[in-house]
Amino acid sequence: MAKTKITAGLLVRFSTVAIFILLSVASLIFATYLLVTANSTYTLVLACAFLGLSVFAGFFNVYASVSYFRSYFYDRYIEEITAKLKPLKSMPSVAVVMPVYNEDPELVEKNMSRLFETEYPKSKVRYYMVDDSTAQGVKERLQKFCKDNNVVFFHRNERKGYKAGAINNMLKHSKEEFLAIIDADEYLVNTNFLKDLLPYFSDSRLAYVQTEKRSVKGSLLAEAVDLFDAFFFKFIQPHRALNNTALFAGSCGVIRRSALDSVGGFPEYVIEDTFFSLESDLHNFKSLYVPRIYALGRSMATYTALVKQQWRYNYGATQFISYYMKRSKEEKKLTPLATLDYIGHGFGLNYLSIVLIAFTLLSVLVSFSTLPFVHFTLKQFLQASYISRYLEFFGGLAFILSMIAPVILTKVYFGSVRKGFMVFVLNFALAVSRAKAAIAAVMHRDPAWRPVRSMSSTRHNLMYAVTNTKAEILMSGSLLSLGFYAFLTSNIAGSIWLTTYGILYLFATLLIYKYG
Repeated sequence: MAKTKITAGLLVRFSTVAIFILLSVASLIFATYLLVTANSTYTLVLACAFLGLSVFAGFFNVYASVSYFRSYFYDRYIEEITAKLKPLKSMPSVAVVMPVYNEDPELVEKNMSRLFETEYPKSKVRYYMVDDSTAQGVKERLQKFCKDNNVVFFHRNERKGYKAGAINNMLKHSKEEFLAIIDADEYLVNTNFLKDLLPYFSDSRLAYVQTEKRSVKGSLLAEAVDLFDAFFFKFIQPHRALNNTALFAGSCGVIRRSALDSVGGFPEYVIEDTFFSLESDLHNFKSLYVPRIYALGRSMATYTALVKQQWRYNYGATQFISYYMKRSKEEKKLTPLATLDYIGHGFGLNYLSIVLIAFTLLSVLVSFSTLPFVHFTLKQFLQASYISRYLEFFGGLAFILSMIAPVILTKVYFGSVRKGFMVFVLNFALAVSRAKAAIAAVMHRDPAWRPVRSMSSTRHNLMYAVTNTKAEILMSGSLLSLGFYAFLTSNIAGSIWLTTYGILYLFATLLIYKYG
């Protein structure tokens, strides 16, 4: 019976990998078709650009395929490690830290109170709250709560170094052997958090243990966003862990204090966890991922909150690219697999934003170029002889497969086609804001995205939606207009292509209108 299940599971993996590979091949064939049919310097440049983007996209599709396939074997790997663990002979001291930044005080107090129920000797654990809140009322209430509950409270008037700076400041005043971080919006659902994870540190070179991060159920938007985490923690993180490059994800993990000190504390960047993970690898430490959920985060309440989050992620990822290039050149200690993992992570959101937008703009130029498919009428487009004669349908196939892949994965593992389609749509809706975040990082601008709030209510407010998605509306309107013009000039392929893109980018406005 077990063998049948394993075979069935592998068949699902092989089938999904085949879709990703076919996606890459279809894109490359279409790019090659453009290259072969180029009839001027201009069309040759377009074809070369499309081919370059296709190769770049192909790397991520193959990387995703490998990650997805290898993750199948991770459960057995971690089970073997866990089976060899021995009970702790002595309980090490632990600092349980909750970073706070203008969070709802009631939520913070509830989540911190839950941490007091952690199954661990009280004499060996000390609780810390590092508060960077700018709201005076929040600061005063949390300070009183900490005083009443024997929690060490730190507050900084200047938020230097972001979350990393707050924790580094706290580390100057603590001596515990291990550090456990739980974010302010996360509620502990398994009080054996420390008892389960600390035995893994019997390996003296292990720097940190990261667990799976998920959120409580919410709206369709919230659950689709939760799938972003699910895809990472179920497929990419296990693959990375097999390469000893499991990422520390900022919370729901435990860190060896001596390892953190060895790398100089948390690098003070927007996404300090990724930078710390790299430094840990460069200092020859090990890392481990335990695919169990110990805490659940708050669900994503609004689309505005999602844009803020994704802006911060891609701002940090763009910073990380240059940081990684510099550090890896200096140290030269990463394995080829580790190198691929960090390149994939650093460029991941830029692949889903800048490259996606570049593909869109190239689609416009290609659609109105002098390449052969521009001259197709609707009747010709539907004739099988033209499909067999030209290879342009591979462009459409690549686009369709890019939508099918996340939908299939979501249906197989999470039982929902709707959520899979939402994940696909979100990548287009967020593309412009992610790209703007990357540009802001390169230009050393403010790492925060601040929406225009000219009204009290943001949900179902058309003015708020339009004001905060002007770039997306301009892009969508231009694509829809060009798609209509292409239709009038019998450019059916170009019309379908551009109209579809125009609708997808318009989802940014629709989602912020619906969810606020």
